[in-house]
Amino acid sequence: MSKAWVWTRRRSTSAPGDRSRHLRPRDGTGQRTTAFELLFDLVYVFAVTQLSHLVINGQLRADAIARAAFLLVVVWWAWIYTTWMVNWFDPGSATVRAVLSGTALASLLMSAAIPNAFTDHAILFAGAYVLLQVGRNLSAALMLGRHEPLRPVYVRNTAWTAAAGCLWIAGAFVGSSGRIALWGPALAVDLLAPLAGYRTPGLGRSRTEDWDVEGGHFADRFQAFLIIALGESIVVTGATASNRGLSPMVSLALGVAFLVTGALWWLYFDEVADHAQQNIAQSANPGRLARDAYTYLHLPIVAGIIMVAVADDLLISHPDRSLSGAGVVMTVGGPAVYLAGEALVRLRMISSFSPQRLLAVLALALLGWLGHELSALAMSGGVAAILIALTVWDHERFRPRSGPFAWKRLRPAGPTGAERKAGLRGP
Repeated sequence: MSKAWVWTRRRSTSAPGDRSRHLRPRDGTGQRTTAFELLFDLVYVFAVTQLSHLVINGQLRADAIARAAFLLVVVWWAWIYTTWMVNWFDPGSATVRAVLSGTALASLLMSAAIPNAFTDHAILFAGAYVLLQVGRNLSAALMLGRHEPLRPVYVRNTAWTAAAGCLWIAGAFVGSSGRIALWGPALAVDLLAPLAGYRTPGLGRSRTEDWDVEGGHFADRFQAFLIIALGESIVVTGATASNRGLSPMVSLALGVAFLVTGALWWLYFDEVADHAQQNIAQSANPGRLARDAYTYLHLPIVAGIIMVAVADDLLISHPDRSLSGAGVVMTVGGPAVYLAGEALVRLRMISSFSPQRLLAVLALALLGWLGHELSALAMSGGVAAILIALTVWDHERFRPRSGPFAWKRLRPAGPTGAERKAGLRGP
């Protein structure tokens, strides 16, 4: 037996206090988003496109919108769990990369099944989702050494995803009319698991302190996803305009749609993104912030982006016509939902309440009330004006200034009551 083999074998067996060879190093230098992670995200570009097309092809019927909303949460949950895993596991490891490749393939199958997830492709959708959730968590648990602190976390995760998976699979085999009766509770189990700490008989529950995320990398992954989602909105808009024919009216509508998307980007990335990234990177309990602000509170932001993509398609298709009631909801509701999510993230991460965002939401609601009298172009122009006014306000209000009041409202989020009792400092 060679000495080299013995040395390699010893490295691969985790001892108490050692990092697994499959985990990212925690050396204080920060982690960067890898090319493989970006490749994985491309699958979810397709998923987001499928969701917006599900609403458009369903002619904005209430049932199509409800199904798209339900499936969005499922898609988001699949991406979220993988993002948590890659924050800990190193894609440079061949084993980790193989697991992520399988996860990406299952995600692609799940995304392809979205248009008929509740009908003909229910088994494919549910099977792919359960496979990627259970398979990823189980693989992570098996890759970790017996003494790795993360191992009990992933064992609990596997138990919860397997329990939910039974409901997902069972729901796929019942009639379409009764499917939601099983899929609804299955999704509820998935959503409530982090809040319950994945409490498992014999293993107890996980604490957020056990989820030792690298905050900078975690926030960076979410920023990348939002850019992808905003980019998908631009793709849908550009493709629709190209097919419609670039007449002066369509070209003007395309410009207005771009202004809306650009304003949404600015509102998140001009202030909140960087300060939230700094705060989670410096937090004494980054797992709590990662769960609250990113896992849950970023979902309305993504939902708002998809609604905007649908509204842009309606705008480009018929800029001179008035919108239906559902079209009005998409046009003003998308930015409103986005602003609500962004305001909640802002409040949780940098303890800053923005009354201007509340005023903007009220202005959007007023615009929607008048919407049946306006053309799609006029309404979208009004939405763009409201969002641009808000971006100008933010930029002037929060740009760095010299003096004692510079960045006065951008203070880190203070510790919670539980954190104070535990003797933890705030972020």
